[in-house]
Amino acid sequence: MYFLGIEIRETGTKAIALDLESAEIRAEADVPHSWIEGLPEGYREQDPRQWIDAVDKAIRHCLAAIDGQRQRVAAIGVAGPSRGLVFLDDANCIVRPTKMAGDLSVKRQAEEISREFGGTPGLIEMTGQALGVDSVAAECLWLKQHEPYHYQRISSLLTVQDFIAYWLTGERATEAGSASATGLFDLRTRSWSSDLAAFVDPDLMFRLPVVNGPHSLRGVIRPALAKDWGLPEQVQVGAGSASPMLTALAAGCVSSGNMAIEMGEMTTIFGVGSEPVIDFRNEIVPYCSATGGWLGTAALANFAAVPEALCRYHGWSMEQFESLVGSVPAGADGLLFLPYLMGEKTPRLPEGNGVLHGIHPGNFTPGHLARASLEGVALGLGYALSRFKTLGFAPHEIRLFGAGAQSPVTRQLVADVFGLPVVSLLSEQGPAVGAAMQAAVGFFHESGEALSFEEIASYLVKIDPNSRCEPDFENHALYLEMIDRQQDLVDTLHPAGLL
Repeated sequence: MYFLGIEIRETGTKAIALDLESAEIRAEADVPHSWIEGLPEGYREQDPRQWIDAVDKAIRHCLAAIDGQRQRVAAIGVAGPSRGLVFLDDANCIVRPTKMAGDLSVKRQAEEISREFGGTPGLIEMTGQALGVDSVAAECLWLKQHEPYHYQRISSLLTVQDFIAYWLTGERATEAGSASATGLFDLRTRSWSSDLAAFVDPDLMFRLPVVNGPHSLRGVIRPALAKDWGLPEQVQVGAGSASPMLTALAAGCVSSGNMAIEMGEMTTIFGVGSEPVIDFRNEIVPYCSATGGWLGTAALANFAAVPEALCRYHGWSMEQFESLVGSVPAGADGLLFLPYLMGEKTPRLPEGNGVLHGIHPGNFTPGHLARASLEGVALGLGYALSRFKTLGFAPHEIRLFGAGAQSPVTRQLVADVFGLPVVSLLSEQGPAVGAAMQAAVGFFHESGEALSFEEIASYLVKIDPNSRCEPDFENHALYLEMIDRQQDLVDTLHPAGLL
C-alpha cells in the first residue's frame, strides 16, 4: 500500500511515494518554483497557480516510478510552509498572489494588532502566542487597508497546504497545526480567535475554514484528477499541516516529552507537549501539533552558518575543521564565542552580531577559534533546551537529523552540552514524509482499523544505534557554566546596544 506525500516550500514542490509495507520511499521528485519579480523592497510573493503545476509534475514523476503499483495508492498528504495564504473569491478564483516567508510588507499591521491587545504579553495571555511580523492576521489587515477591492472579493482564505488539498478534493478545511501558524488561532481552545478576527474585520470569521482533527480526511481525490493520474477514485487526501509539524512527526516526535533537533541550514528543536507549550518570554514558539497535541519549537539561525563561514574564510575542509576542534580541550582554554553572525532567533537577537570573549595569547589560535565557534553554537542549543526544561520538558534522549547530525564531533559536543544521550535517525525525514504518515493514519482511522501516530512512528522512524553518543558529565558541568557565561554577556551587552 502506497501513501503519497507532498511538500510545498518557497523554493519548490517535493513529492514522495511511501511504501508502507516495506517502510521505504520508492520514488521522489522535486519541481522548482519562481518568484514574482519587480515587487517593491520587502515584498516576496508567488503565484499559487504554479504550485498546482508543480504538484502535478511531481506526482506524475513519482507515479511513473511506481507505474505498476498505482492502484495500491491509498491516500495523499500535503505539507506547506508556515507562511502563505491564498485568497479565493465566490467563483473560486485566486484573488491575488501569495506573500511568502521573508515578506515584511505587513510589519506595520502586525504592530497595530499587537498594540491593540497589549503587545506580546497580552497576546500570549489571550491566544498562547505572540504575533509574528508576517502573520495571517497582519496580512488580512494589510489587504483590507492597501487593497480594499481585493479584500472585498474574498469569500474564503486558505493556507498553502489547504489550498492544494482543496484543489485535490474540492473540500475546504484546515487542521489545528496549520491554523496555529496563522496568528489568528487560540492554542488553548484549538479554535479561531474571534477577538483577533473581529479586530481585523467583523466578517473575517465567516471566511475562515472549519478546523478538523488530525485523523479527519479532507475527502477523496476529484474523479477527473484520479483518472488523469491513473489512480483509484477512492484515493483519500489527509488532513495535512504546516511543515514544522509534519517534520516533527517524520522525526518520531509524537508522544509527550519527545524531542528532536533538525540540524540544517536553520537548526530547529522540536518538543511535544501534552498541553500548550506557552512561553511568556516568547523564545519557544508554540503550535498545535499535526497529531492532536501541542508542539514547541526553537530555531537557531547560526548553527550551520558559523562553522561554514569559518571554513570558507580559512579554506578548511569540514574534516580539517573537525580535526582542529578535536585538537583543543573542552572550553577552548577560556575562549568563548557569541555566534550571532546573522542575528539570532533563540535567544531573540534579530540585530545581534558575533563576539569573541576571553582572548589571550594561549588561545588565539586557529584550533581554539574552531573549537570556540562550534561550542558557541552548541551552547545556543543548550540555552534553548534550558528554556524547554523551564516549561516542563525532561527528555531522556534527543534525536538528531539533518546534515549536521552526520558529524560524530558535533553529536558528541551536543551530548556533552545537553548532558543527555543523542542519536541520529536512519529513516527518511522531512515534511513530505510526515504528510504521508499523517495521511496513512487518517486512512486507517477512516477504514475502522486502529493505527496510532505512535505506532506508525515506531514502525517507520528508525534510529542509527552506531550514532549514539553518551555525554561526558565533566564536560557537561563545564558547559553549563559556559551557557551561564554566554547569557551573562548577552544580558550585559544587548541592553547597552553593544550586541
